[in-house]
Amino acid sequence: MYKRILSAALSALLATGTAACFSGCQSSGGNTYKTADKVQDGTILQAFSWDFKTIKASLPDIAAAGFSAVQTSPINECLEGEDGGMQLYGNGKWYYHYQPTDFKIGNYQLGTREEFKELCEEADKYGIKIIVDIIANHTTPQLDAVSKDLIEAGGGSFDTLFHKNNAKDIKDYSDRLMCTTAKMGGLPDINTERPSFQEYFISFVNDCIACGADGFRYDTAKHIGLPDDPKEDDGFENNFWKRVTKDIDKADDMFIYGEVLQGNNDRIADYINEIGRTTSSSYGSKLRAALMNNIVDTSSVKEYWLGSAPLNMVTWVESHDNYINDGTAFDLTNEQVLLGWSIIAARKDGTPLFFSRPYNCTTENIWGMNRIGAQGDDIYKSNIVSAVNFFRTAMIGEEENLVNPNKDSSILMIERGKKGAVIVNMIGDKDVDYETSLADGKYVDRVDGKTEYTVKGGRLSCDSKIKGNSVVVLYNDGYTAHDAPANAGVAKDTAFTFENDSLDVTLTLENADEGQYSISGGESKSFKDGDKVTLKPSDNGTTILELTAENKSGLKTYEKLAFYKPEIFEVEKGAKIYFEKPKDWDDDINVYIYNESGEQIADWPGNAMTKEADGKYSYTFEKDWISPLVIFNDGDKIDSVQYPADRGLKAEKDKTYNVE
Repeated sequence: MYKRILSAALSALLATGTAACFSGCQSSGGNTYKTADKVQDGTILQAFSWDFKTIKASLPDIAAAGFSAVQTSPINECLEGEDGGMQLYGNGKWYYHYQPTDFKIGNYQLGTREEFKELCEEADKYGIKIIVDIIANHTTPQLDAVSKDLIEAGGGSFDTLFHKNNAKDIKDYSDRLMCTTAKMGGLPDINTERPSFQEYFISFVNDCIACGADGFRYDTAKHIGLPDDPKEDDGFENNFWKRVTKDIDKADDMFIYGEVLQGNNDRIADYINEIGRTTSSSYGSKLRAALMNNIVDTSSVKEYWLGSAPLNMVTWVESHDNYINDGTAFDLTNEQVLLGWSIIAARKDGTPLFFSRPYNCTTENIWGMNRIGAQGDDIYKSNIVSAVNFFRTAMIGEEENLVNPNKDSSILMIERGKKGAVIVNMIGDKDVDYETSLADGKYVDRVDGKTEYTVKGGRLSCDSKIKGNSVVVLYNDGYTAHDAPANAGVAKDTAFTFENDSLDVTLTLENADEGQYSISGGESKSFKDGDKVTLKPSDNGTTILELTAENKSGLKTYEKLAFYKPEIFEVEKGAKIYFEKPKDWDDDINVYIYNESGEQIADWPGNAMTKEADGKYSYTFEKDWISPLVIFNDGDKIDSVQYPADRGLKAEKDKTYNVE
């Protein structure tokens, strides 16, 4: 059962106040919002696993939250894993769209080429740019799914499509030849230097641009060679980056950056020079550590950790990789993410990227509603996010000054010239009497829309304390008040799984007198805050609830929610399962046990199995489990193997599992 958990403080921030913005770009309902003319001057929403239709329907919310761009998940044709299951993790996987089968627009998770084009056209009406997450250096490991067109473009065979080093796994990331030509994470490495492949790939990029894309994020960019990197002896040049940044349509107008995770001879400055921008992963790591320790002194958060490289970077509190693979999901609460976002979005340099966590996620259940296609958690449109986003747009061109007021390392003030300031307070309520560079005058906190601050003679003061775990946004020039956006949703304790043949769901509504709901594409009906609807499982296993509403100015909000009925079975404490180890596996065998309600027996790779006889291992369940799934593996090494490769197998008492 999934529970929607938000603290009272965060819930209040989502529900109160008015949206801050510049006027400029027209949105629906007569409201105007100013987005940054250039992507790098604004903020980007990473719409992680949202489909094209959902992003399109959510554009009014995204505009009201102050984002200037949206980054989609990869839009290429991809492996259709697990019979097209649409869970983020379970019966389906988010990462299948990172497993290309061809470089053509459209896949079963996000939508069609025509739907992508329609999204781009609609985004233009809001002044919102569309950035495409793009893969160039690998395909799916399921080679029988790779298209004949791609194989032909790669020279006619897998031997020519992939690097010669593709037979090897990367063992040493500091070895540049290994890093740029060998297999990473079991994903076959494309020979991106082959001219025929480059032409094929550039045609895909140009088709994205023709549909309306405004830029690209290159996944695993560190694994594509730089001009002076060592090369395999194939007669080709390391010229991929030059070609995909210069030999594409509207090259000068594209916002392009590469994912270059720092460490082990990453050559970050050279990648910035070649691509234009990269990620700043070390800064994200330092920032997350500061947030977890409630220490935001300037020495912890000011340095971007790029060495002598220019500050052409995309910054983040977390990326999808951090959230899923590095434990961020278990370390940072939604509130801490908002505090960190306020720091990076208020700063002068870099282009901040806001990762949209799964809807209804918690530190106990990182997958939340667990649905590909739907929006992420609605903290992306909280008052903190919108206030800081519009602050950033208003502060274009202003220099920054980071200070810890009264030398308190738990509070950070980011001043932008004399025009505005953002204050981030990690812990404890604090009196306000700070030295400041702000111009004299009265300022209203643009987060809560009511608390007044005074600047006089270089001192900032307020009759109220700044609350712990809160953000204050102060500026006047460039601020425009708008009616608070409507917010339609479901009660915080809503379960997204059917335990019986029906489920009663309480609908919530803020800043609107009436909303509309529909169930799995059925008739649209009106509702008010607190009304209940009864849902029943659909024949296809998933019931979709769509909610819409408008505030008094006509600004629309949209929410798409998915409910499903999982297979329920029990495995009792003391039950035993067995596994026959393949000859080429190492001898240390583990079993990873989890279920689709978010429980797991232990972090990957799970628990060690007991050797029974030659090649046969066992595991005894130490507690009762509801619907457990099992994955067998030989450890967490770079060359480790697992079975099955994707969704776990149903755990069955006394069963012996064999690799098929």
